[in-house]
Amino acid sequence: MTTQQEWQGHTSAWTRRQTMQRMGAGLLAACGLWALSACSERALVAQPVPAGATVLALGDSLTQGVGAATAQDFPSLLADSTGWHVVNAGVSGDTSAQALARLPSLLAQYQPELVIVGIGGNDFLRRQSTQATKANVEAIVRACLDAKAQVLLVGVPEVNLLASTGWLKDHAMYAELAQQLGVPLLAGAWSEVLAQERLRSDQVHANAQGYAEFAQLLQARLRQVGLLA
Repeated sequence: MTTQQEWQGHTSAWTRRQTMQRMGAGLLAACGLWALSACSERALVAQPVPAGATVLALGDSLTQGVGAATAQDFPSLLADSTGWHVVNAGVSGDTSAQALARLPSLLAQYQPELVIVGIGGNDFLRRQSTQATKANVEAIVRACLDAKAQVLLVGVPEVNLLASTGWLKDHAMYAELAQQLGVPLLAGAWSEVLAQERLRSDQVHANAQGYAEFAQLLQARLRQVGLLA
């Protein structure tokens, strides 16, 4: 017959084995997730875009530079600091559908090595279908990739009445599309800028300082993913 002391010893050993097994399984899972994340990050590292190359900035008023003077828009600031020929293809008021409609002629005319895609804000303001907006942005990215251009997708804040309190966040569809399409994402930059009153010219547009701060965040991300040497 097993004594109480022996039974407790067996139970303690069994508990230790179960704990070790669970720890081992957790460690393996964590390693697997880390490896997957590392592989995903490596997959997003792109080819450096050389000085003098043509870069297309596709968007709406935030790309055009509404709220600041000429040459204070972020495409101009990016061109000044990189030596790229940055085409400002931002049109105030454009929706994702309108940007998609004019994209083929832009790709044919400029044949860019990189397209910076930041569109969707007007869709959100007009309460258009998220599903349609997401489909349009996906079609934009795929068209750029089909044209042999690299793409950086820019997250755009979803409509939120808390901007004046310093709280904004990107619409979730941008992270989903970046992962789905395997393109790098600039996340949180416009949310960070537009949540600060000192960086806005009005409720939905940056001022000169805001565009300058966005340009810095953009360049940091471009370097991080290897698009900017």
